[in-house]
Amino acid sequence: MPVETSESSQGGRGKGAGLGLALVSALAFGGSGVAAKPLIEAGLDPLHVVWLRVAGAAVVMLPLAVRHRALVRGRPALLAGFGLLAVAGVQACYFAAISRIPVGVALLVEYLAPALVLGWVRFVQRRPVTRAAALGVVLAAGGLACVVEVWSGLGFDALGLLLALAAACCQVGYFVLSDQRGEAGGRAPDPLGVIAWGLLVGAVVLTAVARPWGMDWSALSRTADMNGTPVPAAALLAWIVLIATVLAYITGVLSVRRLSPQVAGVVACLEAVIATVLAWVLLGEHLSVPQVVGGAVVLVGAFIAQSSAPAKGSPEPVASGGAERELSARGTGA
Repeated sequence: MPVETSESSQGGRGKGAGLGLALVSALAFGGSGVAAKPLIEAGLDPLHVVWLRVAGAAVVMLPLAVRHRALVRGRPALLAGFGLLAVAGVQACYFAAISRIPVGVALLVEYLAPALVLGWVRFVQRRPVTRAAALGVVLAAGGLACVVEVWSGLGFDALGLLLALAAACCQVGYFVLSDQRGEAGGRAPDPLGVIAWGLLVGAVVLTAVARPWGMDWSALSRTADMNGTPVPAAALLAWIVLIATVLAYITGVLSVRRLSPQVAGVVACLEAVIATVLAWVLLGEHLSVPQVVGGAVVLVGAFIAQSSAPAKGSPEPVASGGAERELSARGTGA
């Protein structure tokens, strides 16, 4: 029938556009580390780079915050949770951790967050989780252990491990907090508004933590080395703020609105592949065979966890749905 054909065609175009937006978001997020590393090697403190990213994005998205100013009265806990936990808490704790323990170990501990979420859902909320989701988390954690080559360093600082665990707990805390929106019975807030206000809250908190007034601002007027090629530091910062944060979040939100969170989450797994390829081409960073194998296992585990359906007759698990939760999980990485 003509009407059915038209609706099907429109639905196909909508899904195609959603996949395109999800790929753009994955590319933007995946390029953040490649742009940030030369700035850090040029003399900027990692925490200052995080502050520049969050504060710059907050300024750009300020009009959205003004447009959704009603969220301050209607969803203050959600905004505080995103800003304090998903933006400021995760990144501040993670960067403090890597100052005391190897980056790979800190990253592995932080990525315990999905497993911790499932533990919260299963044992605290007493909601069932699918075996596939649990298997996916186990595979992802095991693969990540190979990616970071956790066996290469065994001398750990106790405080560093606690800071890395605090980063994971901050991420879990936001997941749990944002899950309460479905129980409130009201209309879900606009994710763009949540992101805009969360960035503002995070910028304020990170200002107190990073103390940017002590930053070497002159580094931004110099060039940074990208595998032997001089690149203006200001251009790298503009990429981090405008592309790796603002564009990445906006296209991510729009893709989730056209696709299911599960499909958008699976496409988001390409971020790891994109980041690896960009680091290889632009920074000359090569992966070992165990890291390549581990990366493949991580993607398989993420695919299984994201595409698995909730247990029959149960509410959707916190770890596998919701535009805000899916985006917050992607936006917490450095």
